[in-house]
Amino acid sequence: MDRALHERPGHAHLLHTPQTDSIPFSRPTTPGQHAAQIGFCGLGAMGYPMARNLAKWRREHVPGSLPILVWNRTKSKAEELRKELGDDLITVADSLEEIANECEVVFTNLAEDSVVKNVYEAFAKALNESNPTKNKIFVETSTIYPTVAAELDTLLSKVPHTHFVTSPVFGPPAAAAAAQLLIVMSGDYRSKKEIAHILIPSVGRKAMDLGGNIEKAPTFKLIGNSLILGSLELLAEVFTLSEKAGIGASQVQQFIKDTMPAPPLISYGEKMVQDNFDGSKGFAIDGGLKDSAHIRKLATELDSPMPALDAAHQHMLTARALHANQVRRGHAHYGVLDWSSLVAGARVAAGLDGFDSSKHQKVVPED
Repeated sequence: MDRALHERPGHAHLLHTPQTDSIPFSRPTTPGQHAAQIGFCGLGAMGYPMARNLAKWRREHVPGSLPILVWNRTKSKAEELRKELGDDLITVADSLEEIANECEVVFTNLAEDSVVKNVYEAFAKALNESNPTKNKIFVETSTIYPTVAAELDTLLSKVPHTHFVTSPVFGPPAAAAAAQLLIVMSGDYRSKKEIAHILIPSVGRKAMDLGGNIEKAPTFKLIGNSLILGSLELLAEVFTLSEKAGIGASQVQQFIKDTMPAPPLISYGEKMVQDNFDGSKGFAIDGGLKDSAHIRKLATELDSPMPALDAAHQHMLTARALHANQVRRGHAHYGVLDWSSLVAGARVAAGLDGFDSSKHQKVVPED
């Protein structure tokens, strides 16, 4: 997906002219796109480009817009964004309490459920102490387990004038950088309407409405990620079979380009073929394992077997174990693995080298 997004001719105009069906809500009459104080918490691989795009868009398209107030557990990351965009676009918050009290709209993009809970507990504590009189909307964009969303909603609903929306996003960091994320939303209708017009097209290319049940958007996010992860597992198995047959994964990758050129298949296929498993530029394997654990838990609760996900989970564990051994020996090529490295699990199970496909026998084209 990331490569296709960058190579798509003329994609930049999409940032300013969203399709008419890209937002499922009419534009709010009030407050609408006004000079609200917006906060953003979590400046990781996804949050950093999201906050950057949001700040730049509002300065260019929303008259009188205020600098985005940002917070990150490692403050240097927030200072980096402020330095990149300038004080007129970014202000760094000293605490979560400052974010909760000063902002009308707060976006969060955080690594895992426990961190999300801690951040929202800090928000709730600050709000209960300050008794806000203005409406506030908190928007969680991470991948969390659905019941966690319900806990957060219960936590914030006790605070007057406070609303909560789940709004997970689909797309790798490259899609976030290009403001081409797919955004899924559930929760309070009026709040979703406001948030959709803030995020499209500043951060994403399209919003989907999953209704009022706060758990539906996080559930849909897990379903979508299961499709992506299942596709990675299928790629890994097919590529490994082609390597064992002495044909080579690159031949199969070309077949995919010719017959089923879906962006995720092409981009992740290229990473596997080229042994390009740099998680610092993609989706880190720890995040993949967290997501697969959530998906398997959901499948278990709903009695809906997903054997492909079970295999993908085990292959990611194998890849991570192999990488940890390389790190101990000082032979690791990457500090963090991308989740496409799960192909290493399939390769090793088939008796091949996990991370170096140059050691595999391949077809040599004749002159």
